Amino acid sequence: MTRSRRPSAQTTAVVLALAEEPTAWRYGYDLCRQLGLKPGSLYPILVRLADRALLETAWETNAPAGRPPRHLYRLTGSGRALATELAEAPPRPAASPRRTEPRWQGA
Repeated sequence: MTRSRRPSAQTTAVVLALAEEPTAWRYGYDLCRQLGLKPGSLYPILVRLADRALLETAWETNAPAGRPPRHLYRLTGSGRALATELAEAPPRPAASPRRTEPRWQGA
C-alpha cells in the first residue's frame, strides 16, 4: 500500500530544489545552504527520498586530498515525476495560529 499523503513543506522544497537541474549531482551541504535547512532536517529527508527510490545516491569519486568523499544526490525518473506533480499542485493552506492560552485553567 502506498501513502497518498502530501510531502512536508521541507521535503517539497528539497525535491523542487533538486528538480532545478534534475540530472546534476548535488551535495547535501549545498542543499542546506540553498534552502536554509539544518543538516539534522535535510539528511533524514534525503534518506527517506532515497529509500523510496526518488533519489539516486553516489559517493564523490574525485575528492581532494585530505578530505573524505562526499555523498551526492539527484532525482530519479520517479523523483522528477514527483517534482512535476508538486510544482503543479496548489500551495498548502497556511497553518492555523497556535493557542497562546492554556486549554484548561484550574481554579
